[in-house]
Amino acid sequence: MDEAMKTLHTLKNQWETILEIFGASAGLQRGQLVVIGCSTSEVQGKTIGKAGSKEVADILIDPLLYWADLRGIHLAFQCCEHLNRALVVEQEIAGPFGLEPVIVVPSLTAGGAMASTAWEKLKNPVAVEQVKAHAGIDIGDTLIGMHLRPVVVPVRIDINYLGNAHLTLAKTRPKYIGGPRAIYPGS
Repeated sequence: MDEAMKTLHTLKNQWETILEIFGASAGLQRGQLVVIGCSTSEVQGKTIGKAGSKEVADILIDPLLYWADLRGIHLAFQCCEHLNRALVVEQEIAGPFGLEPVIVVPSLTAGGAMASTAWEKLKNPVAVEQVKAHAGIDIGDTLIGMHLRPVVVPVRIDINYLGNAHLTLAKTRPKYIGGPRAIYPGS
């Protein structure tokens, strides 16, 4: 096995481990939406937006789709800033989640490797302008926060990087509302 293949194999194994730990730690439920932001450039140790890699996206997408399918989780793949961080989702969830489709097809240079690979792999992809996801995975500091529900809670695991990219995991929770007389579950 050559060095490049060995690196991709290691990356895939690391990714599968991250997904398993995140799934257990985030308390995700069937039907929830997880936003994925991924700089394949950063994964390779290069500057975000400068060295997108279809090979890296290909190695990450299949385990991610399998992981989500097993759990009944929906995915939204964030595009890069050249597409105003639009997202790629399965068309079947656009209606139930109240998502407004936009007309664009992501590419390696406008959307990024992960979003364009998702476009190829999803059964019936559509681009949408925004989502309010229940959780998120940010690989390479792609800034997915704008696509998460309002109360974001970090999910800490022992792995802080995927390849060379900084890894940030998050889940959300409902807002606490009320005042001194409010009663909350578990109190």
